[in-house]
Amino acid sequence: MGTWDVGPFDNDTAGDFCDALDEAAEGSRGALVRDGLVRVINITGYLDADVAQEAVAAAALTTTQCPGSEPANPNYGPKQPLPELLSLRDLAAQALDRIMTEPSELMELWGQVGAGLWQSSMIRLRNSLLPPHLDEDLRLL
Repeated sequence: MGTWDVGPFDNDTAGDFCDALDEAAEGSRGALVRDGLVRVINITGYLDADVAQEAVAAAALTTTQCPGSEPANPNYGPKQPLPELLSLRDLAAQALDRIMTEPSELMELWGQVGAGLWQSSMIRLRNSLLPPHLDEDLRLL
């Protein structure tokens, strides 16, 4: 089916990533989330949409452990418990920043249709990574 909405788990690639987390040994799930983020951060050239979608899902899983954040999508998110991911907060923010920077296939694809909704979703996700005590003026619009 591909992609059906703007949410971090609303595409087949994110679903496959969450399935891989469920199938992984409990002790390696945190490393898989971290690897999904770092891979995107390290790409300086063209960023493939599938790699970016995995990183968006990894960032969203990190945000689920932030105070006041929403849980992962119960239908498409992982079913197995995840380890502590708050230590990945900075990596998740860096990955989202990279995804929203040219050259990014995911950004290009959403630029063709639904750009405003997708960007709003990414900004909300990015903002949820900020510590809650930060002044509201520091949060992205």
